[in-house]
Amino acid sequence: MNALTFEQKLFWSLYRIRRVEEEIVRVYPQDKIQSPVHLSIGQEAISVAVCEALQPDDIVFGSYRCHALYLAKGGDLNAMIAELYGKATGCAKGKAGSMHLIDAPHGVMGASAVVATTIPQAVGYAYALKVQGRRAVVVSFFGDGAVEEGVFHESLNFAALKHVPILFVCENNELAIHSRIEARQSWKNICEVARLYRLPTERFEEMDVFRIHARAREAIDEIRAGRSGPVFFECLCCRWKEHVGPGDDFTAGYRSRAEAEPWIAADQVQRLRNMLDAETRRRLESAVEDEIRAAFAFAERSPFPDAAELCTDLFKGA
Repeated sequence: MNALTFEQKLFWSLYRIRRVEEEIVRVYPQDKIQSPVHLSIGQEAISVAVCEALQPDDIVFGSYRCHALYLAKGGDLNAMIAELYGKATGCAKGKAGSMHLIDAPHGVMGASAVVATTIPQAVGYAYALKVQGRRAVVVSFFGDGAVEEGVFHESLNFAALKHVPILFVCENNELAIHSRIEARQSWKNICEVARLYRLPTERFEEMDVFRIHARAREAIDEIRAGRSGPVFFECLCCRWKEHVGPGDDFTAGYRSRAEAEPWIAADQVQRLRNMLDAETRRRLESAVEDEIRAAFAFAERSPFPDAAELCTDLFKGA
């Protein structure tokens, strides 16, 4: 939205993402959404903080938990909801679903359901920008589970060697589906791994949208100016919902609600809401609710893809 203060813009973006996903939670049991959903509720401040430091021609790559990233970077909401519904007006023509959102005109490259696979794509894109002499910056978002894939290490090594313009952002919710980080990784924090490749690193142990944004802006400005190569952020966070789906999972046996309560108490949506006067809150929230209603209505009335679409947009050999 235009003509907003910085705090108002942050609140609008945070609230918009939260309410979109809460509406997905409400609609999901009706079987209208045609794909699994990996919700960003509780983690959305990371995407908002970083994307607010980017310029329109900067590029982001993400993982299957990509709703927040897609919206924070400016992805079209109508096209997103239509994609979840499997409709022809979706951002991938209804063929990809929640885990593969894309909006190339807004710099959102296609997300992937396979862990770590967009990290080398992000590095390759950043290397191409350097070769072409462009000043755009790439940001690669991924979870802590991606660190255990070999391509993560190969990508960081190449990025460091070639001094490519990329910011790596690890959204560390300390869970790979139901596996806790201490059962999977021998290091105490992921920044230790990134430093092996001589990357400057920063670890954010608390959810603070202002601090993450300030450091992201500084890092991105340095990268854009050519004074820095790749930079690595590790942002600790907590997903409030189950790994995949709209429900809670605190009775599943691998974590407790008590572990999540400090993160919920530090909710950045509520923090920003408390910073605004009542009339500003009402105006911004009303605009978001109107947009969400329109997006879901758009998805409802959009057509499903024609059967002929099964044979288009395919990659095949000669």
